[in-house]
Amino acid sequence: MLKLIGGVAVAMRCPSARRDGLRRSYVDMDFVGHEKQSKAINGFFAEMGYQPRPRFNAMMGSKRLIFNDLANERRADIFLDVFEMCHKFNFGERVGLEPLTLPLADLLATKLQIVQLNDKDLKDLTALVLDHDVGPGDGEMINGPYLARLCSNDWGAYKTFTMNLSRLETSAEGCGLKESETDVVRGRVRKLVDTIEREPKSLAWRMRARVGEKKTWYELPENDKPFVVGSLD
Repeated sequence: MLKLIGGVAVAMRCPSARRDGLRRSYVDMDFVGHEKQSKAINGFFAEMGYQPRPRFNAMMGSKRLIFNDLANERRADIFLDVFEMCHKFNFGERVGLEPLTLPLADLLATKLQIVQLNDKDLKDLTALVLDHDVGPGDGEMINGPYLARLCSNDWGAYKTFTMNLSRLETSAEGCGLKESETDVVRGRVRKLVDTIEREPKSLAWRMRARVGEKKTWYELPENDKPFVVGSLD
């Protein structure tokens, strides 16, 4: 039961991701699955001709697996229940909600949690918000209350999400959008920010907020070794 995340998932769910200004290249395929299915996942990628990254999978195999298709220079990155990069989210209960990808809100979360956003991430975020309104549930809308709950219990996630939503709002017009489309993106960003701000915050959130930026609120994950033909690790 693997579900796509990342840029490929955004391209599947967002027609705008395939248009000029928002189109981008895709090198990796990223998935979320269940840790209890790791044996089956290993077997599946072996059958597909992918080679495991030995040291990485030995060390991280309880929560993440990487496989390389050497012949075609492709990589598959699988998070097992827990997605952990700049921030940590447990998607275990979200994996079964959609047929091919994680829900749109989770796709957005995996992009909003990136402290050092790049151009590709901003394009993905723009496509997600341009093509899908913010609403009260999943399906073909971005689940605003769900994202607000993620932020209400974690000041660090709140800080990074709102920081990136502000950046998304100001960068939208640089993606080749029509003025009316830029207005749509900005309006939906503001709607999501308002939903996040209105959500009652936990005691842990309020205590961490007092410390603020005096203490680092995120992790900067080590960049995985780039794909090199002929190398598995």
